[in-house]
Amino acid sequence: MPRPIRKAVFPVAGLGTRFLPATKAVPKEMLPVVDQPVIQHVCDEAEEAGIEHFVFVTGRNKHVIEDHFDRQFELEETLKARGKTDVLEILEKYLPVPGHTSFTRQQVPLGLGHAVWCARQIIGDEPFALLLPDMLAHGKPGCLSQMIGTYNEFGGNVIAVEEVPMEDTSKYGIVEKGRAIDGAFEVTGMVEKPDPGTAPSNLMIMGRYILQPEIFDLLERQPRGKGGEIQLTDAMITLMDSQKFYGKRFDGRTYDCGSKTGFIAANVAFALEREDIAGGLRRELAGLLGC
Repeated sequence: MPRPIRKAVFPVAGLGTRFLPATKAVPKEMLPVVDQPVIQHVCDEAEEAGIEHFVFVTGRNKHVIEDHFDRQFELEETLKARGKTDVLEILEKYLPVPGHTSFTRQQVPLGLGHAVWCARQIIGDEPFALLLPDMLAHGKPGCLSQMIGTYNEFGGNVIAVEEVPMEDTSKYGIVEKGRAIDGAFEVTGMVEKPDPGTAPSNLMIMGRYILQPEIFDLLERQPRGKGGEIQLTDAMITLMDSQKFYGKRFDGRTYDCGSKTGFIAANVAFALEREDIAGGLRRELAGLLGC
């Protein structure tokens, strides 16, 4: 039986330049999808999968994320005084267990691989999950829960993938598909943002990973890749020489909340699942679209 996945890393140090000016003072991870920040949705996915310890790799001006996962006594006292117990229960529901969150800084913007490496001391010598908050996975069970099933059966490293049009493969990390095995497949290669027409498949790496701790040593020695950054994909390619990688197709849909279109689509998709607002939203959308 593989060692359990207890910890998850959330890289949240990015600047969010595609959403300026909205992200000038508010981290992009705190932008709301309906009435929860993007980062809360992703943490909910991790918690559903059994994650016990949440590790956030932050940057400058990201203290709001830390505040979100802490108590706000003035707000709580005001809500109590006004008898808003229903709202208090919601806040309590999303409050982490004390000691189950950690925050570490990525002082220089050297890419995703460097952000993951910054979490090495907290993760230690155990396998871990990595969830990119920009990519919001919409499905039941959640994406990480689906991956845990594959990991528990085969061990190794697991990457969640989703199909994209071939003309879009240059936007993502892409895997090369090997032998199919019981709801998953062996990954035989991967490339970060391949040039148009050169992708080995149309299966994108959708921002969910289960990785063995040996990745940290490789990231420490990893030369800078595209954009002068330390690329996680390059380190994973090296790790493939000694460890198995498996691809798990996500049974659901991913919304790229790092793009304006994906962010708006995620809001609509999540809102349409809410009984309290779905009916009104459908009427509004019908009016806007002239249906």
